[in-house]
Amino acid sequence: MAKQFYYGGQAVIEGVMIRGKKAVVTAVRRPGGDIAVDTKPLSPIYTGWMRRAPLLRGVIILIEAMVLGIRSLMYSANVALEEEKEKFSGRTAWLTISASVAFAVVLFFLIPLFITRLIDPYISSSIIFHIIEGGIRLAIFIAYLVIIGQIPDIKRVFTYHGAEHKAVNAFESGVPMEVSAVNAHGTAHVRCGTSFLFAVLIIAIIVFAFIGRQALWLMVLSRILLIPVIAAMGYEVVHFSAGHSRNLLVKAIIMPGLWLQALTTKQPDDSQLEVALAALKQAVDIDRAEEKPQPEAESGAVSS
Repeated sequence: MAKQFYYGGQAVIEGVMIRGKKAVVTAVRRPGGDIAVDTKPLSPIYTGWMRRAPLLRGVIILIEAMVLGIRSLMYSANVALEEEKEKFSGRTAWLTISASVAFAVVLFFLIPLFITRLIDPYISSSIIFHIIEGGIRLAIFIAYLVIIGQIPDIKRVFTYHGAEHKAVNAFESGVPMEVSAVNAHGTAHVRCGTSFLFAVLIIAIIVFAFIGRQALWLMVLSRILLIPVIAAMGYEVVHFSAGHSRNLLVKAIIMPGLWLQALTTKQPDDSQLEVALAALKQAVDIDRAEEKPQPEAESGAVSS
């Protein structure tokens, strides 16, 4: 029996992106009211063996999320502004991704380290040092979500994030892909990127604790070089949790991540659910069309 494929995606400007088996689909509400749907086939690197290999897949999926996410954001911005020609380019994407990664590393990994170093003389052990550093990192992360959540445009994106979760939750529950049925489902989802980032922040405490209190340059280097390793471990935790979410112990472990999603998902209206469903339906239809058995070759054909 083939393994179940988990659909997922992200919110974009006035829309939702859904990643299927074969394609990534972005649906965006135009200013005129209709829905624009963009479909792009997935590169082999996002569908090959590396995406299925434990630990390695976490790194591939992280890169995939950044590249596909930036591309979908660019597309949604163009549609929302009614620009006919998409101005996305590979150079633009990589510059944006590089700046975003650098910002995240400085804000969530280096600043907590430097703050903790200021009180280092008063910290009795290496374990306490890293617990304090991790607590500061988590506090900065939560504060960041709260602050950006007050920006009207970001708040609007968060409602589309809620629409994406509702659509995926409904699909996985097997209910009809209709607004009335989908609306009954919740906005939290175990595979959400917010839960993934929370897992990364917790795992980082454990990983950095093994390094101990070293020279500052070595600790800075570890905070940069070990991010892919920590991200890979974080993905495995989320992946395992998705398949064992009914286990009581797993439920207890994933609950903080689900609570944190209250900051990044908001209740969508019916028009936003329609956009999320348009993206999800298209992605599912493409995959199902690919899975249909091909008709046999006509008799008389010669094969060598």
